[in-house]
Amino acid sequence: MTQPGIFGLGAPEHCYLEFSLCEGVSPAQLVKAVAGLAGPLSTGGGVNLVVGFRPELWAQVAPADAPPGVQGFTEPIVGADGFQMPATQHDAWAWIAGGDRTSVFNNSRDVIAALIGLATVASEVTGWVYEHDRDLTGFIDGTENPSLLVAPDVALVPDGPGVGASVLLFQRWKHDSDAFRALSVEEQERVIGRTRADSVELDEDVMPATSHVSRTVVEEDGEELKIFRRNTAYGTATEHGTLFVGFSRERRILDIMLRRMAGATDDGLRDQLTHFSTPHSGAYYLIPSVAALVQFAPEDKD
Repeated sequence: MTQPGIFGLGAPEHCYLEFSLCEGVSPAQLVKAVAGLAGPLSTGGGVNLVVGFRPELWAQVAPADAPPGVQGFTEPIVGADGFQMPATQHDAWAWIAGGDRTSVFNNSRDVIAALIGLATVASEVTGWVYEHDRDLTGFIDGTENPSLLVAPDVALVPDGPGVGASVLLFQRWKHDSDAFRALSVEEQERVIGRTRADSVELDEDVMPATSHVSRTVVEEDGEELKIFRRNTAYGTATEHGTLFVGFSRERRILDIMLRRMAGATDDGLRDQLTHFSTPHSGAYYLIPSVAALVQFAPEDKD
């Protein structure tokens, strides 16, 4: 069974915490402490908690439950025109999602308190759902997202080591909203590759090869490489953007999309959206299955 919060749609309030292992603390100690949190093992009280680990750290502690070929975001991706996607990898990640700000705040504090002395908070950012399903550009976010009926096939390791786990790409993208809004609606649509009002994909003879859709919709052997997105908005009226929260059965699929966006490919075409939105962080985390986490959880005292 996967961690249920990955597919727990509907929560409007979110908090994302990244942790760095304290000096002298073993990776196993951190995994045991995280596995002892109630959230990864159940969903209750209106709050979901999803946890993950730097892939190399998890593989060290639980090699039998580590899918092959999954690595952290340790080097920046350098693309066209000097554009870069930074690597800001940390050791653990926690995502708290709930129906109101108070419950998310309180549970976030509980998670931090449970890890005191083992890991320090390296990054904290809060997010929210903007206009139901749009990001702060005004366009619908995740139009290509698979339905919950097929999302597990896209997001979860199907078999072998790490079965039921997921590979997460977590990035913070800061928007230049003033520059984007200065474009006409038609210009904005060519940047994205979809209509703004109803998210209909532009015709091939209109869609630029550098549109966001063109660079992120990837086919391999005639099959589209899909991921499962749980993005949210973040920030204030003066500084804001999108938190990219993307789950996949393979790190490779996420890496292909990033490199195509950056123009770090043979064609050298850079996603036009990256002229209006800049990545300020980048990390991969392995989200273990509940069964894998339970092995490290303390025994029930009842």
